[in-house]
Amino acid sequence: MAQDVAGRLHEMAIELGAMAQNGLHYSTDKYELDRYRRIQELTAELYAMIARADPEQFHRAIVAEVGHATPKLDCRGALFDEAGRVLLVREKVDGRWTLPGGWIDALDTPRHATEREFAEEAGLRVRAEHLAAIFDGTLHNGHMVRGMWHIYKMFFVCDRLDDAEPQAGLDGETTGVGFFALDDLPELSDRRTNAAELALLARHHADRTLQPEVD
Repeated sequence: MAQDVAGRLHEMAIELGAMAQNGLHYSTDKYELDRYRRIQELTAELYAMIARADPEQFHRAIVAEVGHATPKLDCRGALFDEAGRVLLVREKVDGRWTLPGGWIDALDTPRHATEREFAEEAGLRVRAEHLAAIFDGTLHNGHMVRGMWHIYKMFFVCDRLDDAEPQAGLDGETTGVGFFALDDLPELSDRRTNAAELALLARHHADRTLQPEVD
């Protein structure tokens, strides 16, 4: 499937899924509810066509989402050493490298979620000190043809709070950790973090007076 066609189908699936979810949340009419449930089934078929997978796995995830549909929020933290190298962790799921981070949980703040993810994935205590960017993952990280959800991404520059050695795998989701120069990066998990985002974070690390970049 051509990239532009797959991307457009993915956008349609996200919009239809959100429309159905909102309809089920706000509507009380029996026939309208039935139509929204049918839209959910069609949405699952769209995702399955793009991914060449079983529609049922997508349908289960779609119907599990309730309430008003909004983008999901992902947080990432960047820690630089004195040589200007950035700390990255290797994801178990794809073997590629990214900034520590993940979903922001309910009742959690963006800053605390970033610090928690850093401790779990890299074994370090940090302070999420400076917000550098809030990006739409569809525009920056290739989400238009991968994944089921519309995702916003928050990027923080972090300061170190201890002298511990980095340690991966404390949460079972990472298999490696290390500092890397920006001109000698490992293979990145671009959907999570890309080279342009790392360069932006390096600029914000060097100059904390910079204003956050926001889509």
